[in-house]
Amino acid sequence: MKALITGSSGFIGTHLTAELEANGYKVIKCDLKASADTVAMDIMKQEMIESILGEYQPDVIINMAGHANVGLSWKKPQLTVQLNTIGVVNILEAVKAVNPQIRVLTVGSSDEYGSLKESGNNVTEDIPVKPITPYAISKQAQELFAQLYVRSYGMDICMIRLFNLGGPGQAKGYIISDFASGIAEVEAGKKDCMSVGNLTSARDFTHVKDACRALRLIAEKGHVGEIYNICSGSTHTAQEVLNNLIRLSKKNIVVKQDPSRMRPSDTPVVCGNHDKLTAHTGWQPALELEQILTDALGYWRKQL
Repeated sequence: MKALITGSSGFIGTHLTAELEANGYKVIKCDLKASADTVAMDIMKQEMIESILGEYQPDVIINMAGHANVGLSWKKPQLTVQLNTIGVVNILEAVKAVNPQIRVLTVGSSDEYGSLKESGNNVTEDIPVKPITPYAISKQAQELFAQLYVRSYGMDICMIRLFNLGGPGQAKGYIISDFASGIAEVEAGKKDCMSVGNLTSARDFTHVKDACRALRLIAEKGHVGEIYNICSGSTHTAQEVLNNLIRLSKKNIVVKQDPSRMRPSDTPVVCGNHDKLTAHTGWQPALELEQILTDALGYWRKQL
C-alpha cells in the first residue's frame, strides 16, 4: 500500500509516517518545502497536486495540511478557509481528475460540534454540529465538501473529527504542551512560576500515537462516507493534567492563576464517543494520560 501524507512534517504527520511505515506502507511525504525524503506540495495548487498523484499513484491520501490555530483563525479567517477548506477541495478535485478510486481521509476537529453544554458528556458523530469559530467553520465546510464528493462522484472518502491530542512534538498552544513546556522552563530556570487559567473544564485526551493508529485503521477498514470521532472516551480536568505533570517534575513548581486567562467554559465537559470507530475498525485507545504527559514533558525537556 502506498499512502500520501500532506503536512507530513507536522506534529501528527511525523507520527503518522512512523505508524504507516511500521505497518508496511510506502509513504509519500508531502509538505510545502521539499527535502531529501519529502516532496514539495502546495495544496493551494491543484495542478501541482495532480502531477504528484500521477507520478506517485498512492492508494490513500491522508490530509494533515492546513492549520489548527483557533486564535489565528479569528485574526485571519480568509487564510483559514483557504488552507482548511479550499485546500481540501483542491485535493478532491485532483483525485477526481487523476484517479477517483484513491481513498481520501479528511481530518477535521471536535471543535465542529461547537457549544455542547449538557451534550458534551457523550459526543457521538450524529450530534448536530454548531461551529462557533472560523477554524471550526472551515473544518465543517471541508467535511460538507467531502460528503458532496461522495454523493455526487462516488468517491472513496472518510471524514475524521479529532479530539484533543497530546504527546511528543506538539507545539505550544494546546493545554498539555503549554503545561509541559511551562514545567520544563521552570525546571531549566527560565521561569520562576507557571501562569494558568481556568482549570475546571474536563476534556478528552488521546495520545498522538493512538490517533495515528486510528487513522491507519480508518484508511484500511473505514466505511465510505462515514464520519469518525478519534477520542479516548474519557475525560480529565485541566487541574488533573497539571497535578499529574507537577508530580512528574524534578522541582517544586509554583503555580499562579492569571486573571486574564480565566475564561469560563459553557461546556464544562467534552467526552468523545468512539463506538462507531471501534465497531468498524476494532480500534481502542491503548495509551493512558500518564504516558501522554510523560512523553510531552520528556519532549519539552529536550527542547531547552
